Amino acid sequence: MTYSSPAKNNADTITITLATPADADAIWEIFKAVVKTGDSYTYKTDTSRKEAEDIWKRDPRTRYVVRYNNAIAAFYDLKPNQRGLGSHIANAGYMVHPDFQGKGIGKTMGQHSIEEARKKGYKAMQFNMVVSTNEKAVNCWKSIGFSIIGTIPKAFDHKQHGLVDAYIMHRFL
Repeated sequence: MTYSSPAKNNADTITITLATPADADAIWEIFKAVVKTGDSYTYKTDTSRKEAEDIWKRDPRTRYVVRYNNAIAAFYDLKPNQRGLGSHIANAGYMVHPDFQGKGIGKTMGQHSIEEARKKGYKAMQFNMVVSTNEKAVNCWKSIGFSIIGTIPKAFDHKQHGLVDAYIMHRFL
């Protein structure tokens, strides 16, 4: 399945497809670039590829890649937020390569993930740790219907700002 959307400037195209094994190297490069900034994910900034792949294998997920004018620019994972009796709520994690940020990719991924979560029968979606200083992400998620339902004080050790709050964000589907 392919999902296409015009980018912010309408001359460019954003396409979302299921990830394939051929996408693994591009996904790793995006992961590495995003994680090393130390400003949005709890992974160690020097997480190795093997460590990342081991983490990804532990929790079943559906992975999507995002192409911006045919270049893989981002990816996201969709999975249950919890197991068992909490598995009706989806969780997703999104990474956009720094070279492609500010082009509407995050919002497009968010909208796509909501549609995919609905198709999979999820009733809601929850993000467990949105770093409060990541204002672009907070505003993006709010713009597609998410609300902050909780604040975790000093939950994230930001590379530049030290200990900062994180938000739990939620929306019904």
